[in-house]
Amino acid sequence: MPVTTYATPSAGWTAAQDPGRRRWLGMLVISLGVSLIVVDATIMGVLLPRIVTELGLTTTDAEWAGSVYALVFAALLIPLGRAGDLFGRRRAFLLGVTVFALAGAGVAAAGDGSALIAARALQGVGAAMVLPATLATVNAMFTGRERAVAFGIWGSMIAGMAALGPLLGGAVASSAGWRWAFGINVPLGAALIAGALALVPETRDTAARRTRRPGALGALREIDWPGGALTVLGLGALVCGLIEGQTYGWWTAIRPYSTGPLDWPAGGLSPVPVVLGLGTVLLAALAAVERARAASGRSVMLDPSLFAVANFRHGVLASALINVGELGLVFVVPLFLLGVHGAAPLQISVAILPLAAGAILSGGYAGRLANRRGAHRVVRIGMAMEVAAVLALALTLTASTTGFGLAPWMLLYGIGLGLTSAQLTNVSLADVPPERAGQASGTQSTARQVGAALGIALIGTVFATGLGGSMADRLRGSELPPAQQAAIARELRQSAGTYARELHDDADRAAQASAADESLADATRGAMLVTAAILALGLAVSARLRPSGAAQRTLAAEVPGEVSDLVTGEVPGLVPSGVAGRPGTERDPGQSEGPTLSA
Repeated sequence: MPVTTYATPSAGWTAAQDPGRRRWLGMLVISLGVSLIVVDATIMGVLLPRIVTELGLTTTDAEWAGSVYALVFAALLIPLGRAGDLFGRRRAFLLGVTVFALAGAGVAAAGDGSALIAARALQGVGAAMVLPATLATVNAMFTGRERAVAFGIWGSMIAGMAALGPLLGGAVASSAGWRWAFGINVPLGAALIAGALALVPETRDTAARRTRRPGALGALREIDWPGGALTVLGLGALVCGLIEGQTYGWWTAIRPYSTGPLDWPAGGLSPVPVVLGLGTVLLAALAAVERARAASGRSVMLDPSLFAVANFRHGVLASALINVGELGLVFVVPLFLLGVHGAAPLQISVAILPLAAGAILSGGYAGRLANRRGAHRVVRIGMAMEVAAVLALALTLTASTTGFGLAPWMLLYGIGLGLTSAQLTNVSLADVPPERAGQASGTQSTARQVGAALGIALIGTVFATGLGGSMADRLRGSELPPAQQAAIARELRQSAGTYARELHDDADRAAQASAADESLADATRGAMLVTAAILALGLAVSARLRPSGAAQRTLAAEVPGEVSDLVTGEVPGLVPSGVAGRPGTERDPGQSEGPTLSA
């Protein structure tokens, strides 16, 4: 097992003098750092309708703004996590928080869709530095029972902020404007940086430092740059194709596309299938490159041999499918509420809050239920509840449905999500060898972010396409000229439904406003049916998960008695990445002497 140095942040302090307070305060700092990136991921769905209106975003812009954060996060999570292992995790955390906070200021200052999307992408870079650094640091700072409790608190804080984030963001946006919801990252980031410098120790993967070539160049060679580049380009091409299909046509080009030397005329083959095909080829090349690098003993971003573990393979796919459903749902529902009812961000966040509340409540109970019924069965129960909730939402939603009407189904979905998410990591990583649990955990986190990006792109495309088609059908029998009918349908589709509010504000266009409301309901129902189908596929995949005796033996050995529920309920797969009680022996040069722990 790699030995990770736990160096104290200031000279003269030792664990004997302060065995608990400084470490727990340090854990609080890094947990708040992760909470910050979780909040900014969840509040976008609540704030996006108002941003669309104020900046005049198209549906395509809105999808990019919603998905680019998760896309960049997913692509860089593993390589930047590896860089943190080599150069120092606290250093990665500090840099990540700095980038994230400054990018948040960029989002707040954005004057158009391009600036907004670029700033959100930069936030994804910062988030990809923060998350793996915090996981590895908590794992290095605590052992045995304390490690279980630390991960339980770490997970609970993240879940809590995921629930409170949309509510707080909605409250800030309603009182001070949506820009403040992102601009507040600057003072919060400064406070986190100060706290990390004072309380968080520097840790590194010292085993890798002993085996690699010395110097910065040697460290850079430990990172799988080809794998990272192919991941970014391949996933980016897939998301680009899914988002831009409605703009340029799925097969035949419906409008010309020109950029630099490239001139793509209308009427021929659309660039979209070409981009989607390119993405597929790049991801196939990623698999080949990673297989070759692993066979030669070089570092890999995605270890192909991990997928030989059946539970891990099925668990990663299920994780991605869950996030496709969740992020697609959270993307569409606020747009429906705004378009039909003109709901303010705070009202939208209250409508979505039952989802997060249900996830928190059920997540805490999932560990006990898993001990009695098995983690694999808890995952299936949770996914079945998610499918039922989304189907019920699709079958009952009408143009008159309010946030209160959505609340019961959002709560049911949240309960299912809490049961599934809390135990899916457990059953997925249970059969992975402990020395490879770190990369396996990172791979699963990447799969979740890929699912998030693809979910917004896919479900958003279904929503926008259905919106334009339904509105065109409803206007076909009206007295409006065909050209005006097409223009209204196009405007509603391109505005992600927010054009309905303009129609409502004009008393002479009441019939068109009513048609827009019905079209929004039709499009939302269609998006929910596709979401339910994707979740049903995830349920079918979860049926292939099997119990693992090794998982229970590991848990019993490492997590005594009353703290086992914390581990099985929160981030369970991360615990096997270290062996409690095995001290390390190496100290970082230039750092003050302190205890060393295995990671």
